[in-house]
Amino acid sequence: MFQIIDQTSDFVVVVKPAGISVHKDQEEAGFTMMLQQQLDLEQIFLVHRLDKITSGLMVFAKNTEAAKTLADQFKNREVSKYYLAISANKPKRKQGLIMGDMEKARRGGWKLVKNCQNPAVTQFFSCSLKPGFRLFLLKPTTGKTHQIRVALKSEGAPILGDNTYGGELSDRTYLHAYSLAFSYGGERYTYKSYPEQGDHFDQEAWDIIKEHFDRPESLSWPKLPEKDKAQK
Repeated sequence: MFQIIDQTSDFVVVVKPAGISVHKDQEEAGFTMMLQQQLDLEQIFLVHRLDKITSGLMVFAKNTEAAKTLADQFKNREVSKYYLAISANKPKRKQGLIMGDMEKARRGGWKLVKNCQNPAVTQFFSCSLKPGFRLFLLKPTTGKTHQIRVALKSEGAPILGDNTYGGELSDRTYLHAYSLAFSYGGERYTYKSYPEQGDHFDQEAWDIIKEHFDRPESLSWPKLPEKDKAQK
């Protein structure tokens, strides 16, 4: 049974576990199908995605009108999204803005390049988690495939457990969709989900998250390029 955070007549907010694909994965039922069965609904609508390796908050629509409204907000960058990640490497900077075009790399991965024709834009903060490990709070302004994973690799701090991008081996890939906020029906909905999967997302990590990143929307985020400010 998946953890349901909130549910209305038009949408449901749920925690996706790490290791489950949003869509059907070969012979295994995808997360969308399993959630639909759990909710005993004829159909639910996917309005955004998380990688198979990523855990955390997702919102699904229950009808076509809600699906269009929510999908448009994601497309137009009107949804606030914050992620948590852990790395076993020290980043080049403790906080900052990571920006650049993404190009296909070998073995199904991506790489960040210096061109900025259609850049991936990610803001981040970090703090010490424990000796040898660093905790990141990330705010992707754009929604490119593997964006956060590539961004942290470019900072010299690939995500712990992310074998595709050079992260150290671990019990999971330590990327979690932590907070989500969007508007619907004239109301603003804000959700948070503390990560539970993984040896390093323990009580000590929770305490540090609460101390440093409990209200991500209130932090003084690194400045965005001028052309992106209107789309914040």
